[in-house]
Amino acid sequence: MPEEAEAAMRDGAVLRADLYRPPPGGGPWPVLLARSPYGRRDPGVLARLDPPAAARRGFLVVVQDTRGRFGSDGDWEPLVHEYDDGHDTVRWAARLPGADGRVVMYGPSYLGHTQWAAIVAAPPELLAAAPEFTWADPRDGLVARGGATERGLLDQWTLGLGREVLRRTRTGRGLARALAELTAVQDRLCAGEWDPPARPSVLHALPRPGRPGGPPLRAVPADHTALRTPTLTVAGWYDAFLQGSLDNHAAARAAGHTAALIVGPWTHDDRTGRTRAHDFGPQAGEAALAGGSSLRDRTLDWLTAVLAGAPHPGVAPPGGGAAAAGTPVLVFVMGADEWRPLEQWPPPATPTPWYLRADAALSPVPPGPAEPPAGFLHDPADPVPTRGGALLLTSGYPAGPYDQRPVEARGDVLVHTGEALAGPLEVMGRVRATLTVGADAGPADWVVRLCDVAPDGTSRVLTDGVTRTYAAGEREVRVDLWSTAHVFRPGHRVRLQIAASSHPRWDVAGPPGTRTVFRDAARPSQVVLPLTAPPR
Repeated sequence: MPEEAEAAMRDGAVLRADLYRPPPGGGPWPVLLARSPYGRRDPGVLARLDPPAAARRGFLVVVQDTRGRFGSDGDWEPLVHEYDDGHDTVRWAARLPGADGRVVMYGPSYLGHTQWAAIVAAPPELLAAAPEFTWADPRDGLVARGGATERGLLDQWTLGLGREVLRRTRTGRGLARALAELTAVQDRLCAGEWDPPARPSVLHALPRPGRPGGPPLRAVPADHTALRTPTLTVAGWYDAFLQGSLDNHAAARAAGHTAALIVGPWTHDDRTGRTRAHDFGPQAGEAALAGGSSLRDRTLDWLTAVLAGAPHPGVAPPGGGAAAAGTPVLVFVMGADEWRPLEQWPPPATPTPWYLRADAALSPVPPGPAEPPAGFLHDPADPVPTRGGALLLTSGYPAGPYDQRPVEARGDVLVHTGEALAGPLEVMGRVRATLTVGADAGPADWVVRLCDVAPDGTSRVLTDGVTRTYAAGEREVRVDLWSTAHVFRPGHRVRLQIAASSHPRWDVAGPPGTRTVFRDAARPSQVVLPLTAPPR
């Protein structure tokens, strides 16, 4: 059984934790710290962290409730207190009985954010961290994306954290009514009912990052030159926080710090690579990656190497052996369905534009001067439904490479498709689109999605993005589709979708109206693919 411990923060708030000690004998030990808002004894959290197993490997494991959550004092305010509290907790943990003064951190999602907050706060005892599936700038993937609100993610996440908030702030019948309303709203969302007659009052009562009048949002600095903590970042191509994870890694590496990266064909909650949407094969799962063990074991191996003084510990592909262990980046290349060791992310690539052409074509050949525009009618009462992608929504909207044909059959989705490929086309890196568009009213959203079309017609989403504009008229719009690593196989085709909504992922913008996408030489629309050469 773990032992309980209390840590006093600089303002007097007491945060409580469970300690898991190594077997008797030996020591002192380095501290392995995780800070969580989901409850330090939550079965899901403990399944991911497995503190007893980590303790058997020689770590003094500390799992702490963040401020305002479960056993800890204070008020819950997402993202706000993790910098100071992370700093103070690391310093406290380093001085625990049995600790050797060194602290490393681990954990996914919000637990990953608490690691970056502590890294920024820079307590001297923090020697390494392994953040998984987390964001860099909350305005790019957590609370918003391209100016559109991440409604689906925020609503379900805020409600999921809400019971503990209500239990602390209400009593008696008021508490019972609020809990009943929260349960009813969660049930509606899980049933796919995202449009009740009025926004539930219980959501207004819960702290929500980015809310009007709320605390300002803080991003992990893009410039990591002041940070000295080695990091192993773990991400998934279909995780809602993919790009933030990649941005954190790239910035740390650019500043010259020890930084390793693993990216699998995974979602936020699934690391098998074998979802309802698509099966990437047994080699895609964390067990294959880690030689039959777990991603957590791979993480602990890396943290142990840092503590042992390895100058630049890397990550090895399955069966890679000692020589490959120093490789800093390991990504799963979809389409080829193989793990690829790299010296850096993104790898060197050739930015190559593919243009929207007349007759719904997509081509690397630029358009002529007289190619007509394409358009559609946007009806906010009948938005385009979300179907797959890098998501974190309710169970009715799973993440992954889902077939887009049901979406593409709608009249309010533009579809442009390239010719069947004669040879493989490898895309690795950041994908961006630049559109010349027009709207007869604002605000207007421009949702762009890159897909791989198989010979049987299946159209699987690879990556997507959104940009919101606010005024009517014609303009150039840049849309960040985030990143991917994918090989379009011979016989497959490149496809680009353009829509005005993705519901309930993003809040629906604007009044009804016409959306126009131009595609002539003077007003081109294009997606830029980072093309790389497959290894020989």
